Amino acid sequence: MEEGRDTVIDLQKDRKMVTGEEALLAGWGRQIDEEGGFELEIAPDRTREDLLHNRPGEHLRNKILNLPDSPGVYMYLDKKGRVIYVGKAKRLKRRVSSYFNRQHDSTRTNLLVRNIVDMRFIVVATEEDALHLENAMIKRYQPHYNVLLKDDKSYPMIVVTKELYPRVFMTREKGINGRYYGPYSNVQSAKTVLNLIRETYPMRSCRHALDEKSIARNKYSLCLDYHIGKCGGACRALISPEEYDGYIRRVRQILNGETVELERMLLEEMNTLSESWKFEEAQAVKEKYEAVRKYNVKSIVGETSRPDADLFGYVENDGRSFVNFMHLRHGAVTQSLNLEYIRRNNEISREEVLSMAIAEVMQRFDRKFEEVLVPFMPDVEFEKIRFVVPQRGEKRRALDVAIKNAAQYMADREKEQAALNPDRATDKLMERMKSDFRLSEEPRHIECFDNSNIQGTNPVASCVVFRDGKPAKRDYRKFNIKTVVGADDFASMKEVLHRRYTRMMAEGQRLPQLVVVDGGKGQLSAAVEAFDEMGIRGEVALVGIAKRLEEIYFPGDTLPLYLDKKSPSLRVIQALRDEAHRFGITFHRNLRSKGQTISELDGIKGIGPTTAAKLMKHFKSLKRLKAALPEEIERVVGKSKAAILAEAFKE
Repeated sequence: MEEGRDTVIDLQKDRKMVTGEEALLAGWGRQIDEEGGFELEIAPDRTREDLLHNRPGEHLRNKILNLPDSPGVYMYLDKKGRVIYVGKAKRLKRRVSSYFNRQHDSTRTNLLVRNIVDMRFIVVATEEDALHLENAMIKRYQPHYNVLLKDDKSYPMIVVTKELYPRVFMTREKGINGRYYGPYSNVQSAKTVLNLIRETYPMRSCRHALDEKSIARNKYSLCLDYHIGKCGGACRALISPEEYDGYIRRVRQILNGETVELERMLLEEMNTLSESWKFEEAQAVKEKYEAVRKYNVKSIVGETSRPDADLFGYVENDGRSFVNFMHLRHGAVTQSLNLEYIRRNNEISREEVLSMAIAEVMQRFDRKFEEVLVPFMPDVEFEKIRFVVPQRGEKRRALDVAIKNAAQYMADREKEQAALNPDRATDKLMERMKSDFRLSEEPRHIECFDNSNIQGTNPVASCVVFRDGKPAKRDYRKFNIKTVVGADDFASMKEVLHRRYTRMMAEGQRLPQLVVVDGGKGQLSAAVEAFDEMGIRGEVALVGIAKRLEEIYFPGDTLPLYLDKKSPSLRVIQALRDEAHRFGITFHRNLRSKGQTISELDGIKGIGPTTAAKLMKHFKSLKRLKAALPEEIERVVGKSKAAILAEAFKE
């Protein structure tokens, strides 16, 4: 093999996985430093015209022309010899050529192509082999333009040790002498299984290294667990290894997900003991049966008649994909794993990400699937695996559980990131709102207006302010409508907007980037008129939100914008609208209550407005004033006026 030439490796002859090290040794290049640099024969012969039209240089063009139409993996390198992209292909020549024969819609892909100086490739037997090899290479090189698996977690597992009296406990460590079960993506799930085991069987929880010699010497003392019935006293040989092994066999059933079968066996054992009049033994078995039955009610998510089922749930958000894998045994979850993929290249489809997740699980657990339930078909044909996209029934309900787990994992990751870097979450939200509402700048300052009146009485309006997507309650304002008679919401909206922004401009305050009015086209039209009259139409963006379908109206647009119900932009606008409504209704209610109270006191001869206000300030309500003792009223307004009130209330 000549040094520096591309290497063709046929995995059909040798089915084992080819690692990055093996590929390097096979001739991709010579590793010459500790950081993984390469000494390669790179020919940077691309002209300015080549770069503008995404065409390869002569050196690279010759390589592409000689590519085989076979499945394989290709690697793109930059001028420093760094791997910047790893991809798989069903037909190498067609796939690699597609990068260089046109301009791409994605700016990121165009940048990738302009940075490509050289390439290497490996031919494999099938597309599935290419997927596994691509997965290994991406992990090794972490290329800048690839979808990257972000998986820095070690998930908890349950281990049954190999000892005279085995222990059962949760661990994240590997290398313990015993059999592992799991992993469990949710720590609480692992704890639930352990609680079931400890409630059902007297397993030892101590860390003593029990063997026949130490037990014979009475080296260890009986602990509290023995005295409360949680342990059989293995350290003093109060339970035989044979009886203990019987418990371990039942424990393995639970860990293997055979809890439905265990429930049936315990029920039969309980009935047999009852028929033999062994009621105390039957009661002990009944307690175990109830614990297993209670666990099954909460934990069974699939068909109990199916021995095994494998499922993949998928959700995505803002360039990140989240996949949840679950293995069910008789409907119980025995394995669960969450994976997060950073999709740096937006052209990567969800089907490709799902294929990568399936390959990752197969490699990590050394698993071979027969039937897999998925929300959509992956983009790779896996050998001897049948993919099913259920639409209804038990299979669909089980798949929905995996999808919900993926969604929960996504929510948890977003909360973690927001807690670690609150500014980053705010910046993303502002960037998203700027895009969704077609703004020229990020809406760091948003104001929302709402009118409130009952049949034209006590018309008021409220203005709430959000800064960086959160309420700024100090800046809230409330308005009594002064120039409008009756229930004219449009005219009221114009008046309030005029008063608010005329004053802000007079005081030299900076206007908000976005103003939201609660209402549809009518309210928005009134707001547009007000903005035109003030001359701020081009400075402040304006939208209206309708109540019925949460549609967003823009000035001049005949059709509204319908945002995704889960969109963070829509959630902020809804929060603004709801807060403006709450603030306005509270103000209106207090105004009406105050008006009713003051009017009743005003009808009493000898009690003027000043005295009425003083009474309301002290007693807060008319009801409490009427219930107060005469001595308390005297301390507030004096003896003579207290007597007037007492006489008026009596009448």
